[in-house]
Amino acid sequence: MDPITDMLNRIRNAQMAQKPEVEIPYSGIKLELAEILEKTKFIGKIDRVGKKNRKYITVELKYDGQDPVINGIRRISKQGQRRYAGYRDIKLVKGGKGISIISTPKGLMTNLEARKQKIGGEVLIEIW
Repeated sequence: MDPITDMLNRIRNAQMAQKPEVEIPYSGIKLELAEILEKTKFIGKIDRVGKKNRKYITVELKYDGQDPVINGIRRISKQGQRRYAGYRDIKLVKGGKGISIISTPKGLMTNLEARKQKIGGEVLIEIW
């Protein structure tokens, strides 16, 4: 299975079960995704835990009362069908209430940052 999709499913399932945090197996791209989600305030604090082969990322989930802060999370570019967008083609998510994360030559960034820097790339996920 796709590791990014696995990460998104773990976050979605943990929020549906009202868990305070979730553990995700470590990889560099997952850590970057989690850092962007933390920076945009969709999740709480993240920690990198473990050594050598037993590394994982602990993600603190955020809730607004009983409701999770993340209402929807969707994988756009999949292994079988990649989705690319030039900076002019990058769209707002849910009228600007959400973000999309784009893999660019300068690393992962949100759709707003990519448009500001005039960089296109692979649209990985949308979150609202």
